[in-house]
Amino acid sequence: MKQILLVDDEANLRRLVRLLLEEESHRVAEAGSLVEALGSLEREIPDLVITDQKLGDGEGLDVLDGVRRADETVPVLFLSAFASVTLAVQAMRQGAFDIISKPFDPEGLKAAVRRALAHGALMRENRRLKDEAGRVDRGRELLGLSQGMNQLLDAIERVAPTQATVLISGETGTGKELVARAIHDRSACSGGPFVALNCAAMPENLLESELFGHEKGAFTGADRARPGLFETAHGGTLFLDEAGEMPPALQAKLLRVLMDGQVLRVGSRSTRKVEVRVVAATHRNLEERVREGLFREDLYYRLAVFPLRVPPLRERMEDLPLLVAHFLSKAAQEMGLPNRSLGEGALARLSAYPFPGNVRELRNLIERACILATGEVIGSENFPVGGSWSPKARGIEAYVESLPPTVDLPIVIAGLEGALLDRALAQSGGVQAEAARRLGISRSDLHYKVKRRVQES
Repeated sequence: MKQILLVDDEANLRRLVRLLLEEESHRVAEAGSLVEALGSLEREIPDLVITDQKLGDGEGLDVLDGVRRADETVPVLFLSAFASVTLAVQAMRQGAFDIISKPFDPEGLKAAVRRALAHGALMRENRRLKDEAGRVDRGRELLGLSQGMNQLLDAIERVAPTQATVLISGETGTGKELVARAIHDRSACSGGPFVALNCAAMPENLLESELFGHEKGAFTGADRARPGLFETAHGGTLFLDEAGEMPPALQAKLLRVLMDGQVLRVGSRSTRKVEVRVVAATHRNLEERVREGLFREDLYYRLAVFPLRVPPLRERMEDLPLLVAHFLSKAAQEMGLPNRSLGEGALARLSAYPFPGNVRELRNLIERACILATGEVIGSENFPVGGSWSPKARGIEAYVESLPPTVDLPIVIAGLEGALLDRALAQSGGVQAEAARRLGISRSDLHYKVKRRVQES
């Protein structure tokens, strides 16, 4: 038994088609307008949509657009009394499965429905296989035999089957999203969507709409209603990367969703129920940000029901040979390069490098070395590390050597920070967003530091 959405503004025709479909043991939901059809798609995703091309408040192409946004694997059949080559080309380009001319043959309609349902089942199976292949590939990238990685993998296995909210902490480039995906793939909601959002990369004025959605006319440019990522992730996992950068006003709204599972779109007065597991990640010390007043304490405890820490690469250098072999293999497959290996000198050079960019930096270095190498064995000359780390170190060492033998550490640190803040603000013409980018911190962090300097001066 399949669920079919039938969209037509003629009640008599809907009744006829419904009887034909029920003879095939299908469940049929009816919509007499475009608005009703889009509302039905928000409540439930059907196995097939059959729509008339001409509706009182829109067209079948609008229904098709709504179906594509909801689930691209759902086939759409068009009914049209004015079927033309132009309509057929346009509908097929947008993803329609077939067009049936009115008046139609009942048996022909049933046959078209069977073909469309079979096509939809094939599309869903293809998506499932691709997702499964992606899960296997992502799982393989969580490599390591070190104690820190073993502890992390054990913790993932323990928390994944639960519905606990997880807070992943770790430096940039350690693989926090891989950990979040591993939790999702091993959870009861693995068949649902995995939706990721980098909170630091989204402008503050758009973040609320991105998370919670908006209604038509809610703000300038909102020409149609749009579900947020919470609704998109319904039945699955929402990964909030760099959650520590979320503005205070949105922190309160996120806390509300975590407490009652209801989202309120921008410009709406009614809430929508969502079932979403939230996994958050940050490279910040959120406990410190709570003490500084930059992050809500109640939200922190809601997110950190089960905290996980991803160790930096420098703490698990015994995993380096395993990671190198993995990235060499991926580079050969993805970039169409010959299979290569590392010489002893190259591995020794990598082992002496602190990897400030962690596993992400290692992967980039391996890919670049594979391109630069002229033979099957990659030598140390293809890794400009060790020495590349030293110019910054030499600059810092020179500054330290210029200091007197006895110093007041807090004053030195505050002075260095103040000088860097002044320089960044001067270089950016006083634009705090640009100054924050130059310093590698968030705008809220910069605002807090500037405010603190003013108060202390």
